[in-house]
Amino acid sequence: MRVLVAGSSGLVGTALVRHLRESGHDVVRLVRRAPRSSGEAGWDPVAGSIDTAAVAASDAVVDLAGVSVASRPLTAARKRDIVTSRVQTAGLLSRSLARLAAGREDEAPRVLLQASGIGAYGDRGDTLLREDEPLGDTFFANVVRRWEAATAPAQEAGVRVVHLRTGIVLSAHGGAAAPLLLPLRAGVATRLGSGRQYWSWISLLDEVRAITHLLTRPVRGPANLVARADRHEDLVAALRTAWGAHLTLPVPSPLLRVALRDFSSEVLGSINADPAVLRASGFVPRHGTATEVAHWLRASRRPAP
Repeated sequence: MRVLVAGSSGLVGTALVRHLRESGHDVVRLVRRAPRSSGEAGWDPVAGSIDTAAVAASDAVVDLAGVSVASRPLTAARKRDIVTSRVQTAGLLSRSLARLAAGREDEAPRVLLQASGIGAYGDRGDTLLREDEPLGDTFFANVVRRWEAATAPAQEAGVRVVHLRTGIVLSAHGGAAAPLLLPLRAGVATRLGSGRQYWSWISLLDEVRAITHLLTRPVRGPANLVARADRHEDLVAALRTAWGAHLTLPVPSPLLRVALRDFSSEVLGSINADPAVLRASGFVPRHGTATEVAHWLRASRRPAP
């Protein structure tokens, strides 16, 4: 397939482009500067412009674009940027696909895999959360609500749209696992808060495998991109065993709330997401248990040559 990828420079986007190319797909990256090769196409979501020919020449579009949530404090301005960057990019791609579907239906891409997140559900304790659960009312749930709604034009035009409600992506080279892996190298495991909260996670390898899988499966609407949900303390215990750490250091919830402010809800909140749609589509994760992902993280901690 010829796949157009937006947001290709982040942790997931970089790994996805590599995985797609290794799997034999032709990948074109959307970039906000002048394209430098045939493997790039230009766009400017703020101005509402995009290389329509590149969109039309693609079989599928994957949108992972959006400013990082955890890289800066969640000030009012940052929250606006988080929402705007997602709604602008998803909306521009969705409208572009809808126009192509209306004008040249036989040539228009028929698939849009749109990034989203399990923050859609909010802190729900032990409740098992499948894709048909109602969305929560937290800041991040409202981000997802607007983000997914921005794809309405494509859906109404008959494009198969999948909302990739991604969980905590575990990688040895960045992302949510970084604060846990760094102290492990010194022989210390860190438990955040009580440890009883559910963390719905997926390895970076399985994240890109799942996205690639959904390019060709008849799935529409939300799909929880998680391998499984574990109590945070159980995930930490698996990491501790894999690294041979000798000490578990608890980080109290009040300290985390002060240090992380609004983002503390993402660390201390409990989201027990079930990948019901992904499982029904036939996807099987390579890392399906906390033990498996912990050993994979340790084995892949050195950058590939």
